[in-house]
Amino acid sequence: MRRALLAALTTSALTLTAVAAAIPAQAAPAPTSGGPISPAAYGMHVPGISQGVDPTITYGAVRLWDSGVAWGQVEQSKGNYWWTGLDLAIGNANTQQAAVTYVLGSTPTWAASDKKQGTYPYKGAASMPKSMKDWKSWVTAVTQRYADSIDSYQIWNEANLTTFWMGTPKQMAQLTQAAAQIIRKNDPTAKIVSASSTVRLQSAYKKFFPKYLKELKKVGWPIDAVSVHLYPPSTGTPGDRAAYAEQVKADMKKAKVPASKELWDTEINYGIAGPGSKYPDKNINDPQQAAAWVAQTYLDNLRLGINRAYWYLWAPNVPLVGIQMSPGTPGSTAYQAVENWTVGKFFNCSTGTVNVCQFGNAAEPQSVAWASSGSGTFTVPPNVTRVCDALNACLPATPGTQVTIGSMPQWFGTATAF
Repeated sequence: MRRALLAALTTSALTLTAVAAAIPAQAAPAPTSGGPISPAAYGMHVPGISQGVDPTITYGAVRLWDSGVAWGQVEQSKGNYWWTGLDLAIGNANTQQAAVTYVLGSTPTWAASDKKQGTYPYKGAASMPKSMKDWKSWVTAVTQRYADSIDSYQIWNEANLTTFWMGTPKQMAQLTQAAAQIIRKNDPTAKIVSASSTVRLQSAYKKFFPKYLKELKKVGWPIDAVSVHLYPPSTGTPGDRAAYAEQVKADMKKAKVPASKELWDTEINYGIAGPGSKYPDKNINDPQQAAAWVAQTYLDNLRLGINRAYWYLWAPNVPLVGIQMSPGTPGSTAYQAVENWTVGKFFNCSTGTVNVCQFGNAAEPQSVAWASSGSGTFTVPPNVTRVCDALNACLPATPGTQVTIGSMPQWFGTATAF
């Protein structure tokens, strides 16, 4: 029923602060259009979801990772399953009307071909399973138990990093193909999502991602979506994330990934330490910057052709991440604002000095404008009566007026729009 519900739903001058860092030079992406925008485009990590944590923002999808329900935490010994945590997590997500993406890896210690490969979330987790039968039995058990409760199955987390995977791209493609055959049989409406690759560690990305795509092609593209993690370096910006997205899209084009396959960013935040010691962690404490970057992230998805993004993570005061997401934070306010602006609407987005996404129609015009770096001018469209930023600060607007746009996205519309 949850999947059916989501399918139905898919049916005065202003001067603003400029982004400090410029994005790497790149060709401007072609305009994008589509819609209606699905609630599932707004994904979230909710580590406490099995304990009943219910975010105060409207989110359409949740990715179950770092939630205590990895393969080895559920199948604690061969054939012996502790389903309670996963039952609660999926049940609460369904109650909250959030589509579930479940990460099928990592290898349990008892099933690992090399128990010394990987330590998170337990020993041997980065190892290829010693028996493909163990993997197939696991995928069968999950899909038989949760068919129609899980929206999508992701094969593995960050398989280009030895922290999480020490097998080969070919072996990961074999796991992907085997899982896909079982998922198609037991839960045929579910989406199959590739193992994710983190882009910011370029050497590891280049070593794994193109080869994994090549191997997936050999086995007939047994996926519905390609997954990457577009975290920029700790000092990076949404503009840097956008540059990574363009790199991924170029690699997908080179690999001849079918146009029907979606692109998902299954983990995103900013200020996270790395890659390497040159990039210490960075707290993004300025409310305007935090809100602007969260809003830019989800708007960039539209202009860059990213179908879903899962914010990491919904929890209070997490030192690991640069932008906090919990009740009342600037990040959560911006997340909700952009969700309100976009979900259920058709869109047309263009990239330039000022990026613009248009929604609505001539009678009820709605546009959002923002600059990835620096600032630029934007002419207020006809029939617009007000302008609001991602922190819900609103002012009257006059059609035909030129305004200055910086990093904070600005919504232009009418008082009755939402």
